[in-house]
Amino acid sequence: MNDIQIIISGAAGDGTKATGYLIGKILNRCGYRIFIHEDYSSLIRGGHNFSVIRATRNNERCIREKTDFLLSLNEDSIEYHLGGLEEGTLIYNSDQIKDREGIGIPAETIAQEEGAIIMKSNALLGALCKVLGVDWDVIGDAFEGFPHSEKNLKVVRRTYDSQEKKHQIEKEKVASPMITGNEAVALGALEAGMQSYFAYPMTPSTSILHFLARLKEEYKIDVFQPENEIGVVNAALGCAFTGKRTMIGTSGGGFALMAEGISLAAMSETPLVVVDSQRAGPSSGVPTYNGQADLNFALSPGPGDFLSLLVAPGDAEEAFSFSNLAMNIAWKYQIPAVVLIDKDISESTFSFDENVIEGAEKWDEKKERNSKNYQRYQITEDGVSPLAYPGKKAVVKSGSYETDEYGVSTEDSEMIIKMQEKRMKKEDYIKEELSKKEAIKIYGEGDKILFCWGSTKGAAIAAGREAGYKVVQILVFKPFPVEKIREVVEGCKEVVVVESNSSGQAAEILKKYILVGRKILKYDGRPFSKEELIKKLKE
Repeated sequence: MNDIQIIISGAAGDGTKATGYLIGKILNRCGYRIFIHEDYSSLIRGGHNFSVIRATRNNERCIREKTDFLLSLNEDSIEYHLGGLEEGTLIYNSDQIKDREGIGIPAETIAQEEGAIIMKSNALLGALCKVLGVDWDVIGDAFEGFPHSEKNLKVVRRTYDSQEKKHQIEKEKVASPMITGNEAVALGALEAGMQSYFAYPMTPSTSILHFLARLKEEYKIDVFQPENEIGVVNAALGCAFTGKRTMIGTSGGGFALMAEGISLAAMSETPLVVVDSQRAGPSSGVPTYNGQADLNFALSPGPGDFLSLLVAPGDAEEAFSFSNLAMNIAWKYQIPAVVLIDKDISESTFSFDENVIEGAEKWDEKKERNSKNYQRYQITEDGVSPLAYPGKKAVVKSGSYETDEYGVSTEDSEMIIKMQEKRMKKEDYIKEELSKKEAIKIYGEGDKILFCWGSTKGAAIAAGREAGYKVVQILVFKPFPVEKIREVVEGCKEVVVVESNSSGQAAEILKKYILVGRKILKYDGRPFSKEELIKKLKE
């Protein structure tokens, strides 16, 4: 029982996501490291939704093709997942499903008798926990704070008592926190001193807005939803102009609408952090499914030549660390910074290693301001001008036009050159600072290399371990860590790139600097499974 995969499946509105999270929470309290993948359609009711709960001792963060336990609330869910069950156990809602080999639970009947039909998914949870041999007190702890926990536990208890124990999972004393990638992004920015968050709801970034709205009183932050994404970026620029550390969030279509505002942030040297949580595209695409096709756009997110930061975390810890880094770099160097994640990071749930919090940084403003003769765009050695805000006894000018050092609009050719070079001069200093960070991560050894980024990290590490590949994860795309990548591929026999888009965008970037042998691409909106990637590596 060192590696357990459970799928709970039903229609939208059946409570599968909440119950899947509870299953993860229970197994987390038993010492497992948890990864939960969410699959759902763009429907409030009906359709087919499911959660894949992977509980491992070695912290593999990907799904696999073989499932050990399938919890099915309707016939459709069985037909969809039965092929992966093999020797596993089916636990099903016998009020909807008839004549199946497995454990039949009259989930709807029990839920209605004890509380409400929405609790039917927890009826299947009770049977699962007894079969696994989970102690009752662990289940009770997991339900603490859960809505209507007393009624839910009555439902769980009835089915728990109705089954026989087939395994024995011991309770552990310490459980790690469980958070989604979106929650980690929010917390990393808060740790860096974020004071304002603006967003217009767009899957899969929306839960950042909801999460921060719940925390706004505790952290004393502003959380606001303007009328659209153009309103979001412009409101955020105004907020940052007054000195508040600001972050905004969206997905691909909203990110496109923000492009002009991001370019304005670059010209006016207004610090800004933008979270782009990718989904399958183009345009509206498949709103609730995954993609990694915004990379090229995010590298140049607006008109004109300008400096920006682009980071691409691959799990919850990195989402925390790199949103923290993005906030600090943006404000230190007065540039726009993009945190590029994707649906399978944003909405997946991870066991979270709290040690990363110790490495979080807060910004320390060191530039001096001369209030009597203040030059907002003063030409300095590192290109970073002193930053003052309105109301701080200095005349602060800002706009979308090119300016002189005082912020007065100019069309003088020499000044245009000087100011453009001033802004670009920051790049060397940013590179120097990032050289002390993990712009890439390396897993394993060998002379065959598998490059990955974003949510492909989990499957790449698991598959690379078994297929004999050294896995290299790219975390910073701009400025691109060319020397580190050239160093790691020196002497290798094969280079493979895995990503979730149809054009191989990361592979094409790598081809500018190294020889890339082949690309493994997936663009159906679903994540790579461990076995799927192993098979493709061995082909």
